[in-house]
Amino acid sequence: MEVIDQHRSIRKYKDDPVPQEILDKILNAAIRASNTGNMQMYSIIVTTDKDIKKELSPCHFNQPMVNQAPVILTFCADINRFSKWCELRGAKPEYDNFLWFLNGMTDAILASGNAALEAETHGLGICYLGTTLYTAEKICDILELPQGVVPVTTLVVGYPDGTPELTDRLPLEGVIHKNKYREYTDQNIEDIWKEKENSEETGKLIEINGLPNLARVFTDKRYTGKDNQAFSDSYMAVLKKQGFLK
Repeated sequence: MEVIDQHRSIRKYKDDPVPQEILDKILNAAIRASNTGNMQMYSIIVTTDKDIKKELSPCHFNQPMVNQAPVILTFCADINRFSKWCELRGAKPEYDNFLWFLNGMTDAILASGNAALEAETHGLGICYLGTTLYTAEKICDILELPQGVVPVTTLVVGYPDGTPELTDRLPLEGVIHKNKYREYTDQNIEDIWKEKENSEETGKLIEINGLPNLARVFTDKRYTGKDNQAFSDSYMAVLKKQGFLK
């Protein structure tokens, strides 16, 4: 619980390597995660080569941590390995569809959560890279992902260069629903976001962006409708190319 409570996204790393025995523990923790049907429809690409990290850097919008961190873990939905095993045993695999992309994605995300916790237990820092979904086609090319394999998320892993402040979270009552979903009233929304909207950090963010409130920072700057649609279309195209959509 202490590790969970103290979780931070680390964006600056020392260049100290992660010892192999610790990396092995992280990866073993990942593969112990719950998964669909005990089929483990995921693969993890472990990148430590500096040249390959340089290739991956533009895929993650050239964030410095991609080159700083000694280890990059790319978690992929993978129906390729299981399908090949089925064929070798005379079974007919029919996992080349959107349902099994979702199953593989779920497996990969669960594995990444275990890896993140294990890494933090050893004093390492991690950061999830949502940019994985934005540039999936290029990542497929760099990592030579075959048909049936597609990236879903990436973790940078390494020793933190500094300790950032804990980021805020919505209160428990803002995200928990008892027995059935409870629709939010306007007052509920006001109460849930009150602390976040009134924080000093939010005030600075609003000022920097020259916008009237935090919601507009998200809709006008961070995650615009134009970008959302473009990245959605590109990822769907990758799913088709990689054999998850017919």
